[in-house]
Amino acid sequence: MEERWSTEHILSLAPDASSQKAAGKLSSPAPWSATGTDGAALWGECEGSGRTPYRTAVELAVPAYSCTCPSRKFPCKHALGLLLLWSGTPEAVPAGEPADWASDWLAERRDRAGRRAAAPADPAAARRRAEKRHARVAAGAGELRLRLADRIRHGLADRSATGPWEEVAARMVDAQAPGLATRVRELDTAPGSDLLEEYAMLHLLATAATRIDELPAPLAATVRARVGYPADTADVLAGPTVRDRWYVLGSRTAPLEGGADERLTTRRLWLRGAKTGRHALLLAFGRPGRAPELALPTGRLLEAELAFHPGARPLRAALGTRYGAPGPGPATPPPGLTPAEAVAGYGTAVADDPWLDAWPTVLADVVPVLTPDGWHLTDGRHTLPVHRGAAPESALWRLAAVSTGRPLTVFGEHGHRGFAPVTAWGADHRPIDLTAP
Repeated sequence: MEERWSTEHILSLAPDASSQKAAGKLSSPAPWSATGTDGAALWGECEGSGRTPYRTAVELAVPAYSCTCPSRKFPCKHALGLLLLWSGTPEAVPAGEPADWASDWLAERRDRAGRRAAAPADPAAARRRAEKRHARVAAGAGELRLRLADRIRHGLADRSATGPWEEVAARMVDAQAPGLATRVRELDTAPGSDLLEEYAMLHLLATAATRIDELPAPLAATVRARVGYPADTADVLAGPTVRDRWYVLGSRTAPLEGGADERLTTRRLWLRGAKTGRHALLLAFGRPGRAPELALPTGRLLEAELAFHPGARPLRAALGTRYGAPGPGPATPPPGLTPAEAVAGYGTAVADDPWLDAWPTVLADVVPVLTPDGWHLTDGRHTLPVHRGAAPESALWRLAAVSTGRPLTVFGEHGHRGFAPVTAWGADHRPIDLTAP
C-alpha cells in the first residue's frame, strides 16, 4: 500500500496560514476531477471561478508544484488541496498514467535539470571572482577587528557611547561577508553578561578570515562558511557522497536569520543515517510568497546520497541522488543519549568548530519538568535546560502532556544556550512536531 503524507506535514509546506485554511476547503473530492497518481506525482483539475478548471500537478520527490491558477503563492491552495485529498481520501486519487499536460510538465522539469547539469563552467573566471572576494573579505575582517578593539577601549558598560552596530554590519555586507554582518548585528541585542564572550568569538572569526590561507583545510572551510562565502551545490555534489537510509529527525521553518528581507524563510531538515549514524542538515530557502521547496516528512526513511559541505565538523549537506520516495520509518524512536552524554558530545563538536552554537542531539528517556528557572529535560540524574524562545510555550506544554511524567525521546539541538526541542516520540512512538505554535 502506498504510504501517504500526514496532514501536519502537508500543511507545513504552506507559505502562510491563509493558504492552509484555503487548502482545507479543497481537500474533498467535490471540486476535483481527472485526478491520478503514478506514485511519483499527483495531478488533477480543480473547479475555479472561471469556466476552465485549474490544472494542478505535484512531483512528490522534491516536492515541486505546477498550477494554472493566477496565485503568486507557492505552493498554491490547489496544490495543497490536492495533497490533502491524496492523503485523506486515497480512493479519490487513483493510480494511473499522467495526463498529457502533467506528463509534459514532468518531462520539462527533467530536461531543465539535465541542461543545468551539462552547463559548462569557466574555471579561470571562477578563480578570479574568488580572489577578488577573498581580498574584500580580508579587508572587511581587518576593519572589524579595529572596530572591536575600539569598542573595548571605550568600555562595554556604556553602549550608548559607541552607538549601534548596524553601520558596521553594513560595511561587512559591502565586504561580501554576510556571516560577519549577522554576528555583528547580534551584538546590539546580546545580554551584557555575554557581551565580552561575543566580542571575543567575533574577533577570533575576523582574525581567522584574514588568515584563511594559513589554516588547515578543514578549519579554513569552516571559517569560509561562518564568514558567508557562497557554496555551490553542484561543486559539493561533485565531491564524495555518502549513501545511506536517512531517518528524518525533524524540521523547522523560520524567517531567514540575518536576511535583508524578513519575508525570506529557511527550512532546516535534520537527518541521521541508519547505517552510518551520521547527522546531516539540509537547508532550503523560500522567496516571498513561496515556502521552501525541499520538504521531507518527519519519521520517514529516505535512501539517498548526501554530499557534505567541507569543514572541521561537517554537518550541512546537499541532497544528491534519491533511490525512491521517503518510506515508512522504524516502529521505534531513534536511539538517543543521556543529558550527560549530550553535554560531552557538544563539547567535542565545539573543540572542532569554536563558533558552533548547537549540535543535533537525540535524548532518550527524559522527562520535561517546569521549574522556577524555566523548562528542563531530566533523566533523574542530570538535567538540560530548554533554550528559552526556541519553541513556543504551547509546544512545551504539549510535550509535557505527551510525557504525562513518563520518559520519552526528544530530538533537538543542544548548545551553550540550552536544548532546543524539535521532535518528540511518546508512548505510541509517533513523532510529534514541537516547532509549530
